[in-house]
Amino acid sequence: MDLKLLLSAIFTLSLYSSAIQASNTNLQSNSDIYIVHLESFQGQLFSDLDSLQMWHHSFLPPKKTSLNDSASSHIVYSYRNVLNGFAARLTPDEAELLQETEGIISVRPQRLLHARTTHSTHFMGLHQNLGFWKSINYGKGMIIGFLDTGIIPDHPSFNDEGVPPPPAKWKGKCEFNFTTACNNKLIGARYFQEFGNGTPLDENGHGTHVASTAAGNFVSGANVFGLSNGTASGVAPLAHVAMYKVCDASAACSESDTFAAMDAAIEDGVDVISISIDDISRPFWEDSIALCSFTAIQNGILVSTTAGNMGPEHGTVANGAPWLLTVGASTTDRKLRATVLLGNSEEIDGESAFQPEDFSQTLLPLVYPRKSSSDLTAPFCNAESLKNINVKGKIVFCEDGGKINRLDKGHFVKDAGGAGMILMNEEPQGFTIQAEPHVLPAAHISFIDGLKIKAYINSTSTPVASFLFKGTIFGDDHAPAVAAFSSRGPFPESPGILKPDIIGPGISILAAWPTSVENNTNKKSTFDTLSGTSMSCPHLSGVVTLIKSAHPEWSPSAIKSAIMTTADLVNLRNNPIEDERGLRADFFATGAGHVNPLRANDPGLIYDIQPNEYIPYLCGLYPSRAVSLIVLQEVNCSSTTPEAELNYPSFSIRLGSDLQAYTRTVTNVGEPISSYTLEIVPPQGVDVKVEPSTLHFSEMYQKRTYQVTFNRSISNISATFVQGFVKWTSSKHFVRSPIVVTLVP
Repeated sequence: MDLKLLLSAIFTLSLYSSAIQASNTNLQSNSDIYIVHLESFQGQLFSDLDSLQMWHHSFLPPKKTSLNDSASSHIVYSYRNVLNGFAARLTPDEAELLQETEGIISVRPQRLLHARTTHSTHFMGLHQNLGFWKSINYGKGMIIGFLDTGIIPDHPSFNDEGVPPPPAKWKGKCEFNFTTACNNKLIGARYFQEFGNGTPLDENGHGTHVASTAAGNFVSGANVFGLSNGTASGVAPLAHVAMYKVCDASAACSESDTFAAMDAAIEDGVDVISISIDDISRPFWEDSIALCSFTAIQNGILVSTTAGNMGPEHGTVANGAPWLLTVGASTTDRKLRATVLLGNSEEIDGESAFQPEDFSQTLLPLVYPRKSSSDLTAPFCNAESLKNINVKGKIVFCEDGGKINRLDKGHFVKDAGGAGMILMNEEPQGFTIQAEPHVLPAAHISFIDGLKIKAYINSTSTPVASFLFKGTIFGDDHAPAVAAFSSRGPFPESPGILKPDIIGPGISILAAWPTSVENNTNKKSTFDTLSGTSMSCPHLSGVVTLIKSAHPEWSPSAIKSAIMTTADLVNLRNNPIEDERGLRADFFATGAGHVNPLRANDPGLIYDIQPNEYIPYLCGLYPSRAVSLIVLQEVNCSSTTPEAELNYPSFSIRLGSDLQAYTRTVTNVGEPISSYTLEIVPPQGVDVKVEPSTLHFSEMYQKRTYQVTFNRSISNISATFVQGFVKWTSSKHFVRSPIVVTLVP
């Protein structure tokens, strides 16, 4: 199908979808901004924004083509870097008319995107005043740009002690309406038209938490209600912070603002971009983050993004473009231990960020709101179900889910007179439990442990329980484990690229919070614990910043390769990393493995990809015009490259009966004179051959190419996919590339 016809069909469907959504009051304010893609690249010739805006105005419907008759308010943004086009506020009729205008490729309604530490740095091997972290000055002089909900400038995490003035290249702005907001740490803060609300101030908390996770300065005595006490810092604590507010108080993020923010961040001079925002999988030419980020890598800026929180099902990963660093979430070895003591003396470990010191260990009546199998909503502890049962002075056993926030469940139990709450995971959540600041004594427990408590309740007519609050515990040797919510590959839009790329800390991460966190004690905290790939993403953004600080000459793909090929595959027990079920996690969950910053700084070899090398790969996915939309240049797809032939640090292939062969090229960034020998761990039932079996280097930046051949050795394997890896080892380094083979009957 011709791409213009395809885009027109998508546009028509989008209009129909918008008409339906217009009845939803949550989306009314978003239904009249449209993203317009232009066919001509003439806009790249304009050196000033005014001329570009006048050219964009020339495409608007005739009744509003003059700058003097409100056309200036008709255009929302003229994009200079990340998109060949503009955002405009249009009626559906105007949008339909514009779609038929010569030189317009597509007009579509903008979409809503969604925004999805005292110990985590230590867990990753970063220690204050020691080793690698100290040797590269904690990211000093680097600038991280964040697209998020805004920031609270006076939080202690953004003090500028030890932080030098921003580098001369910095062109950003501080758009707070008070003059003392920005400093040498927080050097930029901008808001945008749709969700900015006239200020970069954080009205949600997400942006403040994310920015401090990546680049918060050292703050001693950080804790939440006395727990997790220690010195908090981001991964790059002396780096500069620039916040671009594109999300509102509900963490809904404007697509047109996101384009504008990326446009600004690139021009302002950031070194790294962190985006804890995602959307469902779409073609790259429709994916706003993929589009923005391609321009970023053309400017030498690596973009770190979330894999999404739609796990544990396979095929849910977001932000899967190969030029993005896609980050999944894992646990750390720190637990805020809240143990449930049952009347039969059994103890079951859970977690909570609220642990009252004066809580009596006296056994209290334990009640489960569900009275019959037909009572479907009662176990979720909504306000209505608790009216029908006497919970006063009792511990209430609740199940997660039912579209009710876990903290809200605690409020409902407390309001009904409950003395405490046990919160059981849903089955898909498995062993992934979170330490949250509940408003009453509580313990969040695993699904398996919840079944044990249910069995106890059913075994006696007078079930009782209490809590043993044990505070902060270190040394969980199952860590790191993949979080249940962390989205999994394969990436539907391009399954030949293994996603996510990497996992990092994302469970119960303590970081800055914009307001004082309170509950029913006298303790207050300006730090809070959050969980999600939104928390793991800024950890990797910080790691990227440290590596770029140490190796400013490395390309975005080189930095990404260094992180992936040096990752850990084992937990603290030295066993393979587990998933939320306690089973060995697959590469669709872990990507290349768990980040190891120290090794990533000295990887030995890297797999490099220049921006134009993505074009043949993209031509294998889309027609020429769609590729042009992504790379912002005229493209004629005369040749294509299979997905697995891209010089990526991992392999993801579909293998039937035919042999497949792919090449990879590595660049020496280790010792000038070095040799690497081959180790192959083949996927079950797949024969893997690599030629040559030894790589010799005589100088820095020397390149060597090898070929990998895949062939089925066993045809009757019941598994859907199998995995292994290829590893090159020298006297000092190892360089590992994971392999996932989807078996085709």
